[in-house]
Amino acid sequence: MQYASTDGRGRPVAVSGTVVVPRAAWTGPGERPLVAFAPGTLGIGPQCAFSKQLAGDYQDAYEGGNIAALLRAGYAVAATDGAGYLDGQVHPYVSGADAGHVLLDIARAAPRVPGSGLSAAARVGLWGYSEGGAGSLWAAQLARSYAPGLNVVGVASGGVPGDLKVVAKSLNGGAFAGFLLDAVIGMATTHPEMPFDELLNEEGRTAVRDAKTLCLVGTLARFAGGRTENYTRDRLTLDQIFAVRGLDGRTWGQIVETNKLGTGVGPAGSGARHEIRFPVLQYRGLLDEVIPAETEEATRRAYCDARVPTQWNTYLGDHLLADFQAVDDVVRWLGDRFAGRPMPGNC
Repeated sequence: MQYASTDGRGRPVAVSGTVVVPRAAWTGPGERPLVAFAPGTLGIGPQCAFSKQLAGDYQDAYEGGNIAALLRAGYAVAATDGAGYLDGQVHPYVSGADAGHVLLDIARAAPRVPGSGLSAAARVGLWGYSEGGAGSLWAAQLARSYAPGLNVVGVASGGVPGDLKVVAKSLNGGAFAGFLLDAVIGMATTHPEMPFDELLNEEGRTAVRDAKTLCLVGTLARFAGGRTENYTRDRLTLDQIFAVRGLDGRTWGQIVETNKLGTGVGPAGSGARHEIRFPVLQYRGLLDEVIPAETEEATRRAYCDARVPTQWNTYLGDHLLADFQAVDDVVRWLGDRFAGRPMPGNC
């Protein structure tokens, strides 16, 4: 499907995604629940869109099992590709507002798909891991202000890159440096007014062109060990890039900070900038080699300190394995939210 959304600056944008409804009739109470799903990183090439991969056009996906588990439980699924996978677009990788908007909007659009049988009043769960974990948590933070009519009852977010500065410093020069390059391209896409092209050397311009054509495996293989110093004219470090100012006086560092999760959150009735009126599940792999533990723990602490009802789970796996290990727990947790069962949390 294609549906309408708005980007992080409130401008209209077309987005692609997939809606899947079990053939079996829903036998639970009320309307069939809907899970809005944000996939993990798949690369920013146009062929990498989650919907294309689910359809078998390109095989680099790894979360088909997550969708299948939801369908077996009887839930409908609305899986966004994220913005930027249609002709002439670039995926705004790790832009919080963009990711939150498109996930909430696919949940609103799904009942309008002819033949879906879904109700606009259905209970909605949000779920995502890694890039999708950040996107689903941003959707949770923005739900009250952006989609107040949506009946969201819970969000499950795993492997969350909550503080992009911390993640960037960990990725730079390492095996997963391709994720950092995609993130830089995503930030440049959402903030064209900021210096970017003029900072790059020829190697950097080639890297950007290549990244825009690659999916996950190709991205990791092509850019393993890459450093910002190698891609910039003056061999700029990350800290030096964060200090670069645009015409409006803002620095790249300040723009990256606006995407930090857990800032300004609070429970229902708190008056916080981001009131979250439903329970939250956060989880991570104890052996995560991609997202630093310090930022995942910090996001959880921010939610707990803000008195947002939060469940925290850990798994004895690395970044990718934890995504698979958590599936059954997440589906059960969402089922409890759909059933209206209380969740005291474990802060």
